[in-house]
Amino acid sequence: MLEALLAFAAGLLIGSFLNVCIYRMPRDLSVVSPRSFCPACEHPVAWYDNIPILSFVVLRGRCRHCAGPISRRYPLVEALTAALFFGIVLMRGPSLLSLKLCVFCALIVGLVFSDLEERILPDEFTLGGVALGLLFAVTVPFQGTFLSLFLHHWGHRWLSLAESVVSAAVPALLMWGLGALYQKLRHKEGLGLGDVKMVAMIGAFLGLQPAILAVMVGSLLGSVIGLAYIYLSRKDASTYELPFGTFLGAGAIAVALLSLR
Repeated sequence: MLEALLAFAAGLLIGSFLNVCIYRMPRDLSVVSPRSFCPACEHPVAWYDNIPILSFVVLRGRCRHCAGPISRRYPLVEALTAALFFGIVLMRGPSLLSLKLCVFCALIVGLVFSDLEERILPDEFTLGGVALGLLFAVTVPFQGTFLSLFLHHWGHRWLSLAESVVSAAVPALLMWGLGALYQKLRHKEGLGLGDVKMVAMIGAFLGLQPAILAVMVGSLLGSVIGLAYIYLSRKDASTYELPFGTFLGAGAIAVALLSLR
């Protein structure tokens, strides 16, 4: 339990940093400097007003200087990241596999809220995530890889790395092909390149079958929830840009927590 509580605290801090990334990366701003500031009045945020969740509650969701509203996304991202870290370590204990899952979930949380707010999936999360997925494939090898049926003479870690590469490439190429076909038939973009990169990142971390399952779950969620939102809000279905990355991320987290061993 102590390890899970420490993971919860780490999740709060990582969630706070993710909020910086979610706001700044789509705007091509540095995530290192300047220090945190109010988006409304641009006044620097003091350390005591930057404590995850607690500061939002104390300030009642308002900037101390201009009284402008603070987005509820801030405590939500912090609480969600902390809860994921806590649950992962509680279920699996302190291990490299838990670290891999925590890193994956943090990247997905960043992508989910970036897409939801700005319809942008930053390369720092997607392509950077692919690189991290390949690294974890060596340090936390996949078990029972598909490629072991054909390359059984390879070492376990090399097989895992090859599996990660294939798992990143195949779903991404399929997504890109479907998007290109849709654009050719409908003469408009149906799937952004950011979604393709995100699928590659999911495959690099989770493997081929979980990545495909995550795409299926995300597509189902996007279809049901997206269409319901369009209908209830009376938006034009032909022009509304569905944040597919948000639904893909939800599916990926669900699949990762349930199927990754």
